[in-house]
Amino acid sequence: MAQESPRLTGGEEIRRMRVADLDQVMDIEVAAFPSPWSREAYRREIADNSYAHYLVMSAGGEIVGYGGMWVVLDEAHVTNLAVAPACRRQGYGGRLLSALIELATAVGADRLTLEVRRSNQAAQTLYIRHGFVVCGVRRNYYADTQEDALVMVKEGLRTVRR
Repeated sequence: MAQESPRLTGGEEIRRMRVADLDQVMDIEVAAFPSPWSREAYRREIADNSYAHYLVMSAGGEIVGYGGMWVVLDEAHVTNLAVAPACRRQGYGGRLLSALIELATAVGADRLTLEVRRSNQAAQTLYIRHGFVVCGVRRNYYADTQEDALVMVKEGLRTVRR
């Protein structure tokens, strides 16, 4: 489970997502994804799914991004990561991803996986910067466009690298 106390990073707060956050989360979700998840899907994830771990990042009292993952045994899978369009390219996505990696490690995961649209070069660059490598392709993965997904993985989370 995510830490209850906030994690402060240069004036931003990263904390566990709450049902009260969903209005702002949904604004970002709709702006970020061609086929957004529903509010009810997020509510179920944070209220009912014991494998789910969702974080939000706020700055100036407003949610600027969020990310989530499922953790099963020693493997974590990033389900989503999004930053409000007006807040992109300011380092928020990287800080959120770092927080997810840190949380995955804290709950015992040794491997983190995700899928990313082949066309999403900005996200791929972010993931590569954080140590992910492409390990496969899921053909026609995205139902809305039949776009391929690149499968990326970051291994050895519990291995201390300095």
